[in-house]
Amino acid sequence: MTWLAAVTAGAVVLALSIPSAAVTAATTGGNGWGRHPGIDCTKTHALCTELANSAHYFGYYVGHDEPSVLFYSHTPGSGNQMTYKGILPKEPPPTAMPGKRSYDFNLYAAFWYGMAMCDTQSYPNTVKKCVPDSNANISKPGSPYHAGAAYMELQFYPPGYVQQWNGFSCSATKWCVALNIDSLSANPFTGTQLNNTCAAKTGIEYVNFAYLTHNGRPQGPPNPVQFTPAASGNPNPQKVFYLNQGDHYSVTLHDTQHGLQTIVHDSTTGHSGSMTASAANGFGQVKYAPTGTSCTNVPYDFHPMYSSTTPQTTVPWAAATYNVAFDTEVGHFDYCSKVVSGACAGNEGAGSNKEPTDGDDFGCWSPSQSSLVKVGGCEASNVGFDGTSYLTDWPNGNTNLTPTPTLFSSPLTGPAYNQNYSRVAFNTDLPALEGGVGTCNNNTGKGCSLYPPTDDNNAPAQFYPYYTTGTVGGTCYWAPGQNVPGFSTQDFGGNTQYGHLEKVTYAGLGGSKSSSYEDFNGALPSNPCPA
Repeated sequence: MTWLAAVTAGAVVLALSIPSAAVTAATTGGNGWGRHPGIDCTKTHALCTELANSAHYFGYYVGHDEPSVLFYSHTPGSGNQMTYKGILPKEPPPTAMPGKRSYDFNLYAAFWYGMAMCDTQSYPNTVKKCVPDSNANISKPGSPYHAGAAYMELQFYPPGYVQQWNGFSCSATKWCVALNIDSLSANPFTGTQLNNTCAAKTGIEYVNFAYLTHNGRPQGPPNPVQFTPAASGNPNPQKVFYLNQGDHYSVTLHDTQHGLQTIVHDSTTGHSGSMTASAANGFGQVKYAPTGTSCTNVPYDFHPMYSSTTPQTTVPWAAATYNVAFDTEVGHFDYCSKVVSGACAGNEGAGSNKEPTDGDDFGCWSPSQSSLVKVGGCEASNVGFDGTSYLTDWPNGNTNLTPTPTLFSSPLTGPAYNQNYSRVAFNTDLPALEGGVGTCNNNTGKGCSLYPPTDDNNAPAQFYPYYTTGTVGGTCYWAPGQNVPGFSTQDFGGNTQYGHLEKVTYAGLGGSKSSSYEDFNGALPSNPCPA
C-alpha cells in the first residue's frame, strides 16, 4: 500500500485541494465537485496562498507547491511599487502526445507576481489598524499583535486546456491575468475563526478575485460574499484582457489613494489591462464574526502592507516567508486515461510513468472537455509528486515537444522605476507539503527533502523545477524549470538553489509561540540578474 492510500484510509484525512472545477456544475457546466458559490480554498480553488498548519484551521491538510524567487531591498517603496518585464512562452503544436509533448498547463496552473497586503479583518485579528506602505507593520516573529494581513497574487493562466471557471485556461490559445488577494479569517490568540455559516459561503481562507480588464472595471463582484462563478469567474472575452503566446509585456504594481493598482501592458500589441483593488471596484473584506451567523462584506481598499521588502516583511499566517516574489504554481496536473464524474477511473501518468490511479487524482477532465489539447488529466494538487511538474518535461529547447521558456525579469522600484533590488532568495514550501502527507517532521526537519517522496513507496520524485537565468535582447531574465539550451547561463546549483530548511515562528493561543520547518530557503548575497 502506498503512503497516500494509507493516509487516506486511516484516521487522518488528507483533503486534496480540488481546483476551481468544484463550483456548482449546474452553474458552470463543470465536473460537479462540491457545491460552493465562491472561492473556498479548502475545496474549490487550487491557486490560494498556502498557509501554515492548514490542518489546524481546516481540519485536514490543504497544500500547494510554490517554488519562488524572492526579491529584497531596503529602498523605501520597494515593498509596494515595482515593475517587471516578461516574455510569454509559445506552446508546441496542439497535438495530444501524453508523455512525449508537454504544454504549460501540464507544468503549472499559473505563475504569479506577489506582494503582502493590509487586511484588518484578516489574521491575526488582534490589531484593527494597518498603516499602508509602512514598515511600522513589522512585528517580532510569532507576535499575535501584527497588523491584519493578506497576500496578493497577480496570476497568469496558461492556455490550451479546460476553460475557467472550471479549469485554469481562459482561452484555447491566449493568456489571461487575474488579481487575487487571499485572507485568513482566524485569530490565533483566541483560537477562534469565522462562524460556520459564513465560512460555508466564503471559506475560512477567502479570496478577492478579478480578471484584469480593458477598462479597469471588474466583470463581476470580486469580494468573497458577492462573488459568483457566472458573473465574476467565467471570463468574458469582450471585457477581459488577453495576451498572445510569445508576447512581450510589462507588469506595474503601485499603490493609489484607493488601493493597489495592477497594470499589464502588452508591448507586442500595444494593449493593456488593469485592475485596482478598491471598494469602488467591489473589493471587500469579510467581517470577522467568530460567533453567530452573519456574513458581511465590508467594502475595502486593499493597500500594500510594507515600505520595503526583507525577510521581516512577511504575511504572518503564510507557510512561505515572502513579500515581493515571483512564483510558479506547480503540481496541479497528472494525465488520466479515463475520467468518471470528475475523478480518474483509469491509469494516471503517461508512457513509462503510467500506473493505476491513486488518492490525489481529482478535479479531472476528459479529452473532450479541453479547449484545445485533447488529453485527459487531473488538476488537483498532485501531492503524490508524480505528475508532469515533477518530470523533465519542462522547456528544453525543442519547441516541437516543449514550450519556450517562461521569462520574467527582476523588478525595478523607485519613483522612476529605475532602481534594482539588491538581493534575491530561492524559496519552496516543500516541507509544508511533505509534512502534510506525513513524510516530513516539521518540528525536527527529519525526512524533509528537496526531492519530495512520491506515493510510489516513497521513491524520490524524478525531478523538481528550479530557476535559471539568461539574456534576451540585452535584458537578463529568469525562467522556471530546467536548463534550456540557448538561454540558460546560470542555474545556481539546480535543485540545490533552494538552500536549507527554514524554521518559521507563528503565534499561538494566549500569546504563545510555535516554530516549525515550513520552507527551504536559499538566500544569495546579491541580485545576479538585475533588470
